[in-house]
Amino acid sequence: MICANLKSKSANFRNWNCTLKKTTAKQRTFAAILLWAGILSIGSAVRAQNTPAGETFKARLSPVPIDATMMSTIAGSGSLTAVLAGKQLTITGTFEGLRSPATTAQIHRGPKGIRGAAIPDLDLTVSKAVKGTLSGSVELTPDQIADLRNGRLYVQIQSERAPDGNLWGWLLP
Repeated sequence: MICANLKSKSANFRNWNCTLKKTTAKQRTFAAILLWAGILSIGSAVRAQNTPAGETFKARLSPVPIDATMMSTIAGSGSLTAVLAGKQLTITGTFEGLRSPATTAQIHRGPKGIRGAAIPDLDLTVSKAVKGTLSGSVELTPDQIADLRNGRLYVQIQSERAPDGNLWGWLLP
């Protein structure tokens, strides 16, 4: 033990010096633990701020089903991300390659691959161009949230030459 090797004439001095070294070592250990705890809590807070709150869904936008007569009017591609936080669904995405400018973008309900009706009041903002962005934030009902989680909601972009739909993509986890 360090204290036993001290060459001091006074036993009291040895005991005091040994106690001082033990206290200092304990204090250093405690300070190190506090420092690590602080670093870990800061790291957790940063991760929490960088993680989007809510559930994330993605969609790949591709042309709606077409026949030979529609090949000159329907084309393009795109992608989007949707985040559900509580009842609020926020959508952002891009598209390109349309053969005529986009006119509207809406959220529809239907089984994957099968057309469904547009849901009233769930319109999105879309660039009125052949390439651009779409975005919007809408409040969903409990039934619509269930449809979203079960893959029954999709986004559809209409264009000037394809008013019944140009691109569509299902919102999937």
